[in-house]
Amino acid sequence: MMLEEVWNIAKQDLLVLKHYSSFKDFKEKVSLYFRTKRFGLNMRNYLLRDV
Repeated sequence: MMLEEVWNIAKQDLLVLKHYSSFKDFKEKVSLYFRTKRFGLNMRNYLLRDV
């Protein structure tokens, strides 16, 4: 599932060896990450995988 792939990429970038001073700081970093990150996933390949 594409959402799972996105989470696996994000999890590595956001959680590995990182410390956030507060939950608010964490929320802001996650929000910024998902608004600005380009995951480079090929939607066509995903949608046509079973065709």
